[in-house]
Amino acid sequence: MDLELRHLRIVRAVAEAGSVTKAATHLGLAQPALTAQLKRIERVLGGTLFDRDHNGARPTPLGELVLARARVLLPAARELQEEAVRFANAGGGIPRYRLGATNGPILGGLVDRLMTAWPSTPVTTYTSWSARELNTMLTTGRLDFAIIGACGDSPPPVDGPVTWVTVAVDPVFVMLSDDHPLAGRREVELGELADEEWAAAPGDGCFGDCFAAACARAGFTPKTVYESDVNTCIHLAMIGRALALCQATFQPAVGLGLMPLAGAPLRWRHLLGWHPESPVARVAPLIAEHARAAHADAVRRSRRYADWLAGSSGLLPQDPDAAPQVLGTPS
Repeated sequence: MDLELRHLRIVRAVAEAGSVTKAATHLGLAQPALTAQLKRIERVLGGTLFDRDHNGARPTPLGELVLARARVLLPAARELQEEAVRFANAGGGIPRYRLGATNGPILGGLVDRLMTAWPSTPVTTYTSWSARELNTMLTTGRLDFAIIGACGDSPPPVDGPVTWVTVAVDPVFVMLSDDHPLAGRREVELGELADEEWAAAPGDGCFGDCFAAACARAGFTPKTVYESDVNTCIHLAMIGRALALCQATFQPAVGLGLMPLAGAPLRWRHLLGWHPESPVARVAPLIAEHARAAHADAVRRSRRYADWLAGSSGLLPQDPDAAPQVLGTPS
């Protein structure tokens, strides 16, 4: 029998668990089967790997040697596998840009800008409410770039080696029907909305906690928050059932309007991410500039937002990369 990576995983599992019985439970094996496996591994390696008694299992000097190598080889093998998957998913180096995004104003404009700048380079898109899903797709090479949002001062709700940079910071506005009593105001204090019900699109960030904290600072607890798709949020706002939290660049349907919140207590930070070892990482700064330009175009298209910005200088950070991260997942 030759030594295999699965054998090293067994040795590591026993050492981390401190006993063969606990390691067997962790690995989903019967204890006698794991004991037999361990004996075969010890025969291959030429000696006993663990001293075992009623107190558990402790590595022998040979076991410590094998564990030291396993702690290097197992992560290296995992990295090799991930890199191979990224390479395979990159399409063999064929020039293309695969973009992913959650709800936001940037994706459409970014597609248009990339197709204009490189008309012979295909661009594909994928949308999801889950930032974690997009992060996984970047990690495994199924996406080249992704645009997500972050909540409050927290980091992006994702793990792994992906690089994230700030594209823009927006306030969160409220979408309401044109016949709402507050319609027509320049802005409204969040505390004035204490008796309202709310709607917001889903996400895997900390929207609920962030929104509840903002409301608490304004002196109330939100009555109801309907978490649903964007179309349902729009419908609830249209019929006056709820106020929809939305990004300031959102283009409301006829019969709906946007209402800024005084002092911009809720903010939304757009982030662009990519894997630092992906084939397209070298063009990431250029993609980020196109994304910022796409966001600026969206701001110009939103007269309500542009007018609010003109009279609210200083409320939003001027340097996107120094900006605080912001509210959860508005529509």
